[in-house]
Amino acid sequence: MKIPFRFILNRAAFYLFTLWAAITINFLVPRMMKGDPVSAYMNKYRGQITPEAEHAIRTLFGLDEETSLWQQYLDYWGLLLRGDLGRSFSNGLAPVGEVIAVALPWTVGLVGLATILSFLTGTVLGAVVGWKRGSRADVIVPITTFFSTVPYFWLGLIAIAVFSSTLGWFPASHAYDKGSAPEFTIGFVGQVIAHGALPLITILIASLGGWILGMRNMMLTVLDEDYITVAQAKGMPNRRVLWRYAARNAVLPQLSSFALSIGFIVSGTIVMELVFSYPGVGKMLLDATAAKDYPLMQGLFLIITLAVLCANILADVAHAILDPRTRQSEG
Repeated sequence: MKIPFRFILNRAAFYLFTLWAAITINFLVPRMMKGDPVSAYMNKYRGQITPEAEHAIRTLFGLDEETSLWQQYLDYWGLLLRGDLGRSFSNGLAPVGEVIAVALPWTVGLVGLATILSFLTGTVLGAVVGWKRGSRADVIVPITTFFSTVPYFWLGLIAIAVFSSTLGWFPASHAYDKGSAPEFTIGFVGQVIAHGALPLITILIASLGGWILGMRNMMLTVLDEDYITVAQAKGMPNRRVLWRYAARNAVLPQLSSFALSIGFIVSGTIVMELVFSYPGVGKMLLDATAAKDYPLMQGLFLIITLAVLCANILADVAHAILDPRTRQSEG
């Protein structure tokens, strides 16, 4: 397989421009909002901080009124290139990177695993249901679609009421038992699995219908193509026609949706984390917004942007590998 250099160059230029635009917007939006984090911080500790200390804090956060916006922008890029995301007002002026690093593994571990499982399971089931169209397998589609239409917070509360409060099979909240501290031991890992099982199952049930329906519809379109008819006329085994020809082409639109879902793992879990009191990035973003903690908000938005871009790059690579027309048309 040969990927044209022009294809790689076009994709690289596009994503570099997108990254620059996202970081620039991330810099400008907080400065366009009413007030600023330093003023909010000063109101919280009114009378305890001198004007000199306020000036030092503004300088520390790159919000010195005596510095031009252009210079603030250059300083912001300089901090980013050094890996400095600033300091969080709502976490005792702790570095934003350290604050995010505490919550990020919980969200990526739980929601990332649930998203990958739902994509793989839904894609395989959708391919099989589409291949066996008109059979009893079609009953899977309305059942899973029904659960996808149920509001997630309601589904989560029902799951807690049934499987936690009534049956006692799973813990109802948090990522591990109260009184425990994160450590790499068999006991603690067991606690994490027990606490994460119910949120993972609810996410899987809520998102499975979309993947199945999307893959089934694409399979119905692909199965009408001439190359499928020719492959069957040549006497190829049905399993090979299904997975080597039909499913391989039908999965291409699914990859784009999967890339977006992977990218938004770090932001699309607010409801789940509120329902299950899970210590992830979604709840942190909500708390940072309520506290007007702009440095933490900027850091989280930057992480979300990078996640979306990386996921789309992987989707482009997968498209180029699976579909030669993509790399040929852009090359």
